[in-house]
Amino acid sequence: MKSRGNTAFLLDTSFLLPTLGINVETSVLDALREVVSMRAKLYYSGFSVLECLWIMARIAKTVPVNMNRVEIGLRAIMRGGRYYRVDERPKDFIVAFKLYNLGHRDMIDNILYATALNRNLKLLTTDKELKMFIKQKQLKDIVILPKQL
Repeated sequence: MKSRGNTAFLLDTSFLLPTLGINVETSVLDALREVVSMRAKLYYSGFSVLECLWIMARIAKTVPVNMNRVEIGLRAIMRGGRYYRVDERPKDFIVAFKLYNLGHRDMIDNILYATALNRNLKLLTTDKELKMFIKQKQLKDIVILPKQL
């Protein structure tokens, strides 16, 4: 990919977790470093923030979550100026529902894909299943896996 400055990504949930102090795979951290070095514009969805909360709730059953770090991270994401929030439009939900009817059952991923698609963004994700689904259905492939950066 190696584009500089004109690339924009909608970040999947995994790429927000480090800002909240949640450990992720090295490939996610490496991908974040790469998109920052590309000077790419980074977008997030409120649905990803919701999914972060679900992940933290699951993690908190076995490992303490540092809520001060989470709060600082949420402020950084939502008000820090590095990330830009996308506001979903009705068309995004219609496309997401069509993806669901085509067989992809993760509605959050469907919403993220549709939102990125309708705004000419790339969707940065670790979700190989989504990538394969998009290819199998011959849909526009805007899904970028970390190894593709």
